[in-house]
Amino acid sequence: MNLLPSDDNNFVSKVWTTVGIAAFVSVLLLLFWKAVQVFLYILAGAIIATYFHGFAGMIARKFNLSKKWSLGISILTTFAFLGAVFFFIGSRISNEAAQFSEKLPALIEDASAYIQKNNTLKTAYDEIKSAEMLQKASPIVGSFFNSTFGFLGNLYVVLFIGLFFTVSPEQYKKGLVKLLPGRARKQGTKIVNLTADNLKSWLKGMLFSMLVVFVLTSIGLVLLGIDLWLILALIAGLLSFIPNFGPIMAIIPAALVALSQSPIMAVWVIGLYCLVQLLESNFITPLVQQELINTPPALLIIVQVFMGIWLGGWGVILATPILVICMVLIEQLYTKKQDEIEKNTSC
Repeated sequence: MNLLPSDDNNFVSKVWTTVGIAAFVSVLLLLFWKAVQVFLYILAGAIIATYFHGFAGMIARKFNLSKKWSLGISILTTFAFLGAVFFFIGSRISNEAAQFSEKLPALIEDASAYIQKNNTLKTAYDEIKSAEMLQKASPIVGSFFNSTFGFLGNLYVVLFIGLFFTVSPEQYKKGLVKLLPGRARKQGTKIVNLTADNLKSWLKGMLFSMLVVFVLTSIGLVLLGIDLWLILALIAGLLSFIPNFGPIMAIIPAALVALSQSPIMAVWVIGLYCLVQLLESNFITPLVQQELINTPPALLIIVQVFMGIWLGGWGVILATPILVICMVLIEQLYTKKQDEIEKNTSC
């Protein structure tokens, strides 16, 4: 039976409609894929605003001040503290950083020469250096150090976004909620506030953890008599912001410096870093993040690797807060609803 002209026209119209929708969705996905780095900057700015407001809340509770005054004091106190740090030890940090940069090629050569003399280390080194290992690791390493817009070059963008979010957070929260349908705005407000609370708990624990790692590493390196201890401890504290991979990355420069003094000293330094990481991960972090939504360690590593390959350095750094946000959304939008459905069904 032949199709009628009207049926033929309807079929062609449906085909073109389907093609148009598919093309529109493809363009949207492509734009999202290219512009997702901007969302990471927005998230980083939101974390900065979360810090200032969390600090302001603590000041308001301690001294019974208004929100406006406590926020201003939190910003001024933070910048005053950073200024004092750079004033008193900034020159030493700068000098040690310059010395480390100058010594790095020689440190790498010394480490390579020592490895070549030791048969066990030489075998392990050759295995790591093999084509297969490099082929597997190169996408992660390359993406980490080559983000789309660069890492350090866009810190000022994050800082400006963070300051704008700090000054008027409610305006942005309300604007985000207004994008939702009317019946979902109440729940949307609840999720936004819950996400902010979880990010605040995570950030509080992370900053405290970074401080503890810096202090413990400094004490250990000074007692061991390691050169450039301040810059090495600072690197360890900053890199502890990146769970799992950060502490491993921090060991490398410290071990190179220690190996230039003696192989035994390098072993002691590696042991020190492992001990500090053991204390931080098993005692400090669980203590200060008790109220945070539980994030499975294996899931965090998977998210870090995926974000590192996809988005480079920013992706690895912000993998944990992204996972925290996703866990909040899953719990509020899916898990709780499924529990309610099962409870009603059982009744």
